[in-house]
Amino acid sequence: MENGKIFFDTYVSRLGPVKLVEIGSQNVNGSLREVAPSNVEYIGVDFVEGQGVDVILNDPYVLPFETSSIDLVVSSSCFEHSEMFWLVFNEVMRTLKPAGLFFLNAPSNGPFHRYPVDCWRFYPDSANALVTWAKRTGTNAGVLESFTTPQKDDYWNDYLAVFVKNIECASEHPARMLDHLETFTNGMRYGESEILNPDNMPQDINEKHRLMQEVERLTKELEELKRTIESSKNDGSEG
Repeated sequence: MENGKIFFDTYVSRLGPVKLVEIGSQNVNGSLREVAPSNVEYIGVDFVEGQGVDVILNDPYVLPFETSSIDLVVSSSCFEHSEMFWLVFNEVMRTLKPAGLFFLNAPSNGPFHRYPVDCWRFYPDSANALVTWAKRTGTNAGVLESFTTPQKDDYWNDYLAVFVKNIECASEHPARMLDHLETFTNGMRYGESEILNPDNMPQDINEKHRLMQEVERLTKELEELKRTIESSKNDGSEG
């Protein structure tokens, strides 16, 4: 929810009244609805009935909203469970107004967790790939920013991206979440070619390498201690 709050504070609080749709809105471990600002008319959609669900989808790849009728769409920890998330993305683009935004929060790593299936993880180029798909299907979408967040007391690294339906409307959204973050990797910002805080390795692998180096260091210290003890024993026996 922390990532969602930063999105709301950065992009949404400055707007007037807006209509928002959350995809995968069932409240399992907290809900983005809890941190949404007061100017938001919130509509939660999901495949099943549950807390936080206002509309139950008959087809997971069809959103029951008119074309260009929604200001914002958000989705957190949902796209990894969609067998064909690119079709969902198409529907998001269809329903958004030209300057409408889509906030995507999906895992970049983590364990296999069926709900009811677990199919995908998202890497730094994922948002650009979705934009390529959108343009191929007739929407001039763009990515305003994307990045990966560090693990916080668990094993998840989240991949975040903010899309605008028509990239020609990018100037209507000048603020960026990246300006409010202290730690992130592989940040990309619209209009800039440089990757911010680039890191080819996931945090899990970096941590594994760090631990391996620590084990190697401790092993050397242990061997040196053994040699010192053995030398002391030999000196004592000679005396």
